[in-house]
Amino acid sequence: QVQLVESGGGLVQAGGSLRLSCTISGGTLNPIYMAWFRAAPGKEREFVAAIKWNDGITNYEDSVKGRFTMSQDNAKNMVHLQMNSLKSEDTAAYFCAANVAPGTGFDYWGQGTQVTVSS
Repeated sequence: QVQLVESGGGLVQAGGSLRLSCTISGGTLNPIYMAWFRAAPGKEREFVAAIKWNDGITNYEDSVKGRFTMSQDNAKNMVHLQMNSLKSEDTAAYFCAANVAPGTGFDYWGQGTQVTVSS
């Protein structure tokens, strides 16, 4: 069974950096898009970043542009989210997600990894 497994979360001071990773395990997925979402306490889940698997084109939510960078490692079936200049409002559970068919949304989700930014 294909699973997405996130890692790399933790506690960091404001202005610091973290690198999240998401591994596709348990089989072949062939995603169209991979993405990161986040959910802060009391708030709805929101889109953070996405990458198109075939060509590496990325897209970011406005508040993270210039601070976060999403990348892929096709050989290792992984995606990463490099987060720099972290702010307290970046505190959330971060989830990796995969879209595998056009128009179906994100069909696979990881269990999430917690990022806490102290001010």
